Amino acid sequence: MAKKRAGDFTLLLSTMLLVFIGIIMVFSSSWPDAIYKMEDGYHFLKKQLFASIIGLFALLFFMNFNYKNLKKMAKFIFFIALGSGGLIFTPLGVEFNGARRWVDIGITTFMPSDLIKIGSIIFLAYYLSKRKTDVTNFAKGLLPCLLIIGVSCGLIILQDDLGTTITLGLTLISMLFIAGMRWSHLIVLGAIGGLGMYKAISGEEFRAMRFKAFLDPFAYKDTFGWQPVQSLYALGSGGLFGLGLGKSRQKFFYIPEPYNDFIFSIIGEELGFLGSLTVMMLYLLLIWRGIKIALNTDDLFGCLLASGITALITIQTLIHIAVVTSSIPTTGIPLPLISFGGTSLILYMGSIGILLNISRHAELDRS
Repeated sequence: MAKKRAGDFTLLLSTMLLVFIGIIMVFSSSWPDAIYKMEDGYHFLKKQLFASIIGLFALLFFMNFNYKNLKKMAKFIFFIALGSGGLIFTPLGVEFNGARRWVDIGITTFMPSDLIKIGSIIFLAYYLSKRKTDVTNFAKGLLPCLLIIGVSCGLIILQDDLGTTITLGLTLISMLFIAGMRWSHLIVLGAIGGLGMYKAISGEEFRAMRFKAFLDPFAYKDTFGWQPVQSLYALGSGGLFGLGLGKSRQKFFYIPEPYNDFIFSIIGEELGFLGSLTVMMLYLLLIWRGIKIALNTDDLFGCLLASGITALITIQTLIHIAVVTSSIPTTGIPLPLISFGGTSLILYMGSIGILLNISRHAELDRS
């Protein structure tokens, strides 16, 4: 077994830079909403700063917490995550903007879907590491994994959150692929997933209208095409160098909650193409180091866990950027480490801490 070493510095640096950019951009993009709704322009900044401090403690804790202990706790973590999702349907469940996806525990609210994502990744990595020779067998290996994926994603789709369901489903399927599932099984799952997505979109009028608006957003610019059109206006007006930090026009009630699901469009408007490219390069740097860590970890559980965390960040980042550039239909997906949201920021920073701990046991260049 590899000797325990220092964590991957490049991964840590790229993460902290993304969190810092997130704090600045949340403050800039949330100012109009904070003044209008909260009568305090610093409201969202203070909450994001508080979450980032807790997230830093989570990162440092998991960076020094042997990831192999997570294997022993995998079942417990998974059932806690599923249990938190069940709280949505109790009196503790809270509805915001027509969606019931939050739980109010008195001192704060949190989104169980974020717990379900990381809990599912840990549990599937644990299960696959125990049944590594069965992954190519449908009955013994694939079917139980599909049950895990079905329960995890099913609990999120019950919250009427298709975007997060797709993100988690793709992440867990990517872990199955890395573990060695058959190509034929992957193709069949892809076909079933595509059919399920078609049913989910066609079965709900607002999703069907969002898809129509995606095909021609300017034809529906006053209704379902409003968000993608305003996002494109923001990105287009940013040009090469941007309008300047704090000088976005679209954040003034043109884009709903620009500090969350459309924060990348505000980055493009204020910091321009070069600022957007810098953010994307930081994500590529983070993803590259995550892949390197997974490839250089001898322990199968560590490899799959690192792969799952990296895949989650990759897929969620791609979906967010695709939404704000109108490359896919609109869905509410925050940008990891940057968008406003305490639960998301804390759990993603904690997940990076797990990656850093895995890197301490891996044979790789730490520069």
